Amino acid sequence: MRAELDSTKFMNDSYQVCLHLMETVLEYRREPIARELEKIRHKHSMLHIDVLLLIYYFAKITSGPVLEIGSYLGGGTIAAAWGVRDSGRPRSIISIEPGGACDHPRLPTKNILKDLKKNLAKRGVSEQVTLLEGFSRDKGIVAAVNERFAPGTVDLLIIDADGDIKGTIDLYGSRLSPDCWVVIDDYYCPAPGSKDVIVRPQIHAFVQAGQLETLGFYGWATWVGRWRGGQCSHQTV
Repeated sequence: MRAELDSTKFMNDSYQVCLHLMETVLEYRREPIARELEKIRHKHSMLHIDVLLLIYYFAKITSGPVLEIGSYLGGGTIAAAWGVRDSGRPRSIISIEPGGACDHPRLPTKNILKDLKKNLAKRGVSEQVTLLEGFSRDKGIVAAVNERFAPGTVDLLIIDADGDIKGTIDLYGSRLSPDCWVVIDDYYCPAPGSKDVIVRPQIHAFVQAGQLETLGFYGWATWVGRWRGGQCSHQTV
């Protein structure tokens, strides 16, 4: 496999980083990890295999903690945990999930949290992941994240929740490192009433303000980029 991205090389060259990420996905598709993550996608995730590969890759090349908003059945969580495992740099992973039921046509569940915990245990990552049960805007959840993660330390943020991108960044932006990788699902969906109608304008606003940097669109509907907004002042809730 080609050399992984040097955290200091190409950091200000978006074009080179975009090409590197595309090349990385192409090469990872031929690696054993792709076969393992395809099994995870089939059983536990609505995300495209290319998105899971990038989550794995980002977790593998970074040194700071991982914050996931919206675990569902744990596909992205497992990909991040395996990336941290294979990096040789143990660190914290927090995943926030309120639970409930979902009648998704391919991956339905009557109890999200029960199935999520079972899947994490089955894949051997329960001890790596701190699962916070609740909504990301709950005071107790925000306090728990702020207690565990120092300002400016999170190197990977994954958002696949209720579509409130601005609210999430208002609450947790202070924890993001200056070059934090960001993965946001639901950027595009042709179905009427989908979350993309609220997600996409919020992403565009952050990009236009210079706070998010777009590096590509992967899979069926996922935006990939980096945080460029510095450390936000934490919003009291």
